This record gives sequence, structure tokens and C-alpha cells, in this order.
Amino acid sequence: MAAQHALWHPFADMGAVDGDRMVITRGEGSYVWDDAGRRYFDATASLWYANFGHGRPEITEAVAKQLQTLDSYNLFGYNANQPAIELADRVAALAPEPGSKVFFGSGGGDVIDTAVKLARAYFAHTGRPEKVHVIGRAQGYHGTHGFGTAVGGIPANAANVGPQPPDFSHVPYDDAAALEAEIERVGPARVAAFFCEPVIGAGGVLLPPAGYLEEVAATCRRHEVLFVADCVIAAWGRLGTWFGIDRWPVRPDMITTAKGITGGTIPLGALVVAPRVAEPFFTGAPGAPIFRHGATYAGHPVACAAGLATLDIYERDGLIPRGRELEKPLADAVSGVSGHELVAEVRAGLGFLAAVELTAEVMDADPGAPVKLQRACRDEGVIVRNLGRGVAVSPPLVAAEPELDLLAAALPKALDRLAAQM
Repeated sequence: MAAQHALWHPFADMGAVDGDRMVITRGEGSYVWDDAGRRYFDATASLWYANFGHGRPEITEAVAKQLQTLDSYNLFGYNANQPAIELADRVAALAPEPGSKVFFGSGGGDVIDTAVKLARAYFAHTGRPEKVHVIGRAQGYHGTHGFGTAVGGIPANAANVGPQPPDFSHVPYDDAAALEAEIERVGPARVAAFFCEPVIGAGGVLLPPAGYLEEVAATCRRHEVLFVADCVIAAWGRLGTWFGIDRWPVRPDMITTAKGITGGTIPLGALVVAPRVAEPFFTGAPGAPIFRHGATYAGHPVACAAGLATLDIYERDGLIPRGRELEKPLADAVSGVSGHELVAEVRAGLGFLAAVELTAEVMDADPGAPVKLQRACRDEGVIVRNLGRGVAVSPPLVAAEPELDLLAAALPKALDRLAAQM
């Protein structure tokens, strides 16, 4: 059957989507409305990013004002714009490492690929060009750009698109000793970087074991491997701190961030680079290395104006700590289904995100069960996200008790509906 519209959705079975689209027409606070006028609790903050909800007039005003003065200009070479300068300075001032630098991109995928290239360039320009190997984690998600797909650890995302780049490998997501073993196997002289989400997001909301992040960070430092904290999801309050990784006493060499930096209002990504990695590129000496990399829209003045207004909202409304303050209420809201016959595990309690995983028996009987569960929740007025073997939630930081009550009521009803279907 011919498609009804030309729009091709990411990560979608287009044969199933066509004729069953949920067209979102407006948003306000923690809620969105579809084209039939029905209201939904946006329990995913769209795609992990609407941290302060929807419909903030401050962002509209900042964007409109910037469009009236400088609508666009690139950052290549000597070019700059005031919003990009100001936002970079504010982000760097929040970073765990004083003196950090900020390299902008158009989103998370951009800054992941930037981090891979910069890790290799750093070692090339400090006399160790053989350090090119990059290690990721099983179930890790680092976007869908070329290097991001390779360092990610979700096999389905790399299937059917041909061979992946060489010099990438993966270790279990919860075994710090496995990283040490993999570095030794490859050879410390060849390993450039290790990519690690503080809490794995799209791979299923997988929480780190106690002490894990501290141990892998120490392993990286011991072997002169750059520790890259992928905080595209974890940052901007999702885990209750500015970057997510700063909830632990570790000092990443690079932090990738995007999504919540503008609350999702305009695409923007930022790579935060510790001074020890940035230094070779900032000497000003004749013949100093140039990082020959950049996106056309990196540091776009309108996006950076939105980012500045976003930081103002986080600070003024005290939203950043809410990711930690709300983690127990969210865990309580989802824990009610832990004993359901279809549920294998509920993961929550670290930041404002959670997952409900279905049993192996359910998945064996119907691999499409997570999508059906997502749709059943939608019928109950709550938007969740199907992920792997279940569904995940990551509500806006402005969500409160009434919204969590909606979620707590919707999940068991949706699971009962799924059980009836099966």
C-alpha cells in the first residue's frame, strides 16, 4: 500500500506507522496534545530532552530577539558570535575541570564523533599516533553517526549497514575488570579512549554498579586512555547535577552533552574538553596543531541564544537538583508493577529516569510486545518509550505528584491490556 505521507520516521516500522501516526500539535509544561485534541503526560520528555517541559516563553523571546540581530553565521576560523562565546564560557564554568574548553555541534551525534576524532588527534599531536583504538560498552548508545554507531553496543543499530570501522571494541557494561582486560588485550599503547554513559539510557536504563565509574576512570588514567563521559542524556538535571557524571568523584577528559542544553527547543550539542586535552591546540605557537573538524551549524547564534535562556531557567527555577530529588518518587511510581506477571525487572532509583523490562517468556512469545505496551500506555494518556525488552520513562523535571500518579496508574492498566492481548 502506498504511503499516505512522505515523512520517514527514525527507528520506525513505516508500514505500521503509516495510518497510525500520533501527530503532536502543541505542548505545555509536562503535557502534549495530539491533532485529535487529546492530552498526554509526556513521560519521556519527548526524547530525554524536554527537561523543563514545553512552551517556555523565555526561549521564544530569546530566539526571536536573536533572529532580529544575527540570524546565523559560522564559527570557522576566526569567526565568532556573542551567544556562542557566552554559552561556551557558562558551560565551561560549570564543568568538573576548571579551564575546560567547549566545542559545539548540532547535536549529540555530532559531539560523539567529535570526541572520537579529538581523542585520536590529541594523541597524534602529542607523539602517540598509534593510539587510535576506542572501547565502548555493551548496550551503550552513542548516537547514529559513523563513529557513534561503531562505539555503541546495541547490535541491532549496526546491522545491515555494512562493516563498521576498525579499531573499535566493546566490554560488558557492568564489569570494570573487563575494561582493564580489554586494554591489556589491545595494548595500552594503542587505546585512545573509553566511552561511558553514567547511566545507560537508550540501551535500557542500566544503572552502574557501586564503584564502577570510579574504577573505570582510574583504569583509564592508569593506562593513559581518555575517559569520555557520554552525558547527552545524563546532563542538565536528569541525574540531579549539571552534567550527570559530576555526581561521582571522577574527572572525565571529555564530556559529551546535548538534548537538555536547550531543553530540546533547538538542536545543539557541546563537547566539554578538559584542559589537559585541549592544551596542545591552544598554545598559539607557530605550527601548533589545528583540529580540522566542525559542523556547519556549530555554535549557531540562535541555538546558543536558546541555550543561554535555558541555563537561566535551570538556575532561576532550581531545576537541576530535581533529578535527584524526584528519583525516589519516580521509583515509587513504577515499582507498583514489579510483581506483575509480565514484568521481569523495574530499574529506577538513580536520577529521573526508569525502565520496566518484560519477561523473557513475553519477549519470546511476541518480540513486538514493548511497542504494544507503549501503545497501551498511550491509550491511558501517558507517553512512554519502547526500548529493547520493555519501556522507559524520563519525565520533565517540572513533573510533580499528579503526573507521577498518572504514570503509576497507567502502567498496570497497560500491562493488563498487554496480558489480555497475549
